[in-house]
Amino acid sequence: MTDFLTRPEIRGTFGVVTSTHWLASAVGFGILEKGGNAFDAAVATGFVLQIVEPHLNGPAGDLPVIYHSAERGETRVICAQGVAPAGATIEHYTAQGLTLIPGSGLLSTVVPGAFDGWLLLLRDHGSLSLREVMQPAIDYARDGHPILPRVARTISGLSDYFATEWPSSAAVWTPGGAAPQANTLFRNPDLASTYERLVAEGEDAGTERCTQIDAARKAWSAGFVADTIGDFLETAEVHDVSGKAHRAVMTKEDMAGWSASYEDTLRYDYHGWTLHKTAPWSQGPVLLQALAILKHFDLAGMDPMGEEFVHTVIEAIKLAYADREAYYGDPAHSDIPMHLLLSDAYNAERAALITRQASLDQRPGRIAGFEHLAEAYVKRAAQDFGVTAAAPQEPTMAHLTERRGDTVHLDVIDRWGNMVSATPSGGWLQSNPVVPGLGFPLNSRAQMFWLEEGLPSSLAPGRRPRTTLTPSMAEKGDARIAFGTPGGDQQDQWQLVWFLRFVHHGLDLQQGIDAPLFHSMHFQGSFYPREAKPGEMMIEPNVTQGTVEGLRARGHRVTVAEPWTVGRLTAAMRHPGGCLQAAATPRLMQAYAIGR
Repeated sequence: MTDFLTRPEIRGTFGVVTSTHWLASAVGFGILEKGGNAFDAAVATGFVLQIVEPHLNGPAGDLPVIYHSAERGETRVICAQGVAPAGATIEHYTAQGLTLIPGSGLLSTVVPGAFDGWLLLLRDHGSLSLREVMQPAIDYARDGHPILPRVARTISGLSDYFATEWPSSAAVWTPGGAAPQANTLFRNPDLASTYERLVAEGEDAGTERCTQIDAARKAWSAGFVADTIGDFLETAEVHDVSGKAHRAVMTKEDMAGWSASYEDTLRYDYHGWTLHKTAPWSQGPVLLQALAILKHFDLAGMDPMGEEFVHTVIEAIKLAYADREAYYGDPAHSDIPMHLLLSDAYNAERAALITRQASLDQRPGRIAGFEHLAEAYVKRAAQDFGVTAAAPQEPTMAHLTERRGDTVHLDVIDRWGNMVSATPSGGWLQSNPVVPGLGFPLNSRAQMFWLEEGLPSSLAPGRRPRTTLTPSMAEKGDARIAFGTPGGDQQDQWQLVWFLRFVHHGLDLQQGIDAPLFHSMHFQGSFYPREAKPGEMMIEPNVTQGTVEGLRARGHRVTVAEPWTVGRLTAAMRHPGGCLQAAATPRLMQAYAIGR
């Protein structure tokens, strides 16, 4: 290991903001300087991320938040994961000859969740007005922001497709018929007008901030936004990744019948730390399951960059993710045996499956009464769905292609000890055509459902898709950490590696983020076309060649990534006594941590 850091460890006492784009981090910290709290800053940061990273998230996307309120002494979840529309039945999709839900287009749309989730957080925990937190996003959309080279390349690669198939997207992303050039000012006046009208309708409702926020939420879910979306969907027939055009099942009534909600976190104790994750409507519990397996190994005695450590962690990941695929889903609609999946006895059995050699098998655990789910996964993982990825698609390895959607992340801590960790995603510019007049596309999260009856992740009206979005918090005494990353199926893998090195090897926030990361592709992927790649893993090259050769000798199918291309972690920490710290990945050269 080396003491070299790519970035300084940001430290202070006033506040810290770290996110996947420097402009969003700067806006969030400006809100703290203005007197806002962590919740105000998180909302402002989140809305700016929709503007500056439109290939990674949007207003009609999805949002899980884990927050800690110092005043209330609570750590909870805001679930802003929209549900499947009333018309989203398996029969409707299979009648169109589909075996998978397409990874783009109107059939892949669930109820938009992000906007309502941000405003619920602002209303109940923030202190500033709706206009104060949304004005920076309005300004960047109206007046322009320097467009990231990656966004410009993404648009350029899709410009012909937009012109041919999604003309409303062409009007927004290629104004005047030309893709934007990297680092030039890019404007989205339609989205600026949408945001401005939402704020104005809130202000028209009264002077009290909560009244204004609720009025804006209503304007979104049952007012002009829902009306515009509903009118568009009544007649739209949109080409998608299946190679065919399909019509939507979502209606404006679906939007009016849903709102973001609060939940308790799922907790697990590991070497003195208590980790907080979302329930199994996300993949969040896989991190906890992996920790429960790894409790049975002396990780502290292993080289954190070495073959034994990487092998052991990868094998635990395979086991935890097999259980994700077999058992996870919306707990409001299915019985999820989470208490058994996190139990000591179960995970001792799982840990005993890890040997010196890499497993090439899909090995979900067998739980009494749920055996059929394990069998169904093993069968499904071996299935060839006969699909060809053609047109925009949404898997999550953003460093491998410019055309794949991904995610953003932010962590905020204020001087009072309030904390927010949030992982917004969905509503990418690649996911769906822009809704004419609104300036943003709908999401494609329904692709994570299965068109097979009887599974926790089967498509059903009102059910949440089992998403990959997974922010994290951890606490030990008076110390607290908020952390997370974009990356789809890799999110909890990269977070796991970072957290293990922090706990067992003393790598500090930035040092751990800078360290070489790795992940498995062994299990079935969450995104169209839902591939499983037995034994395959990826690792960054700044480990030793001996580590790579040792992993291959153990049977791992190792891909060595390009340097600095795996993971987009950010993290923020409040130490006992009130000192604050934050860090951000150097990968892609756009995440940034700010604090004082």
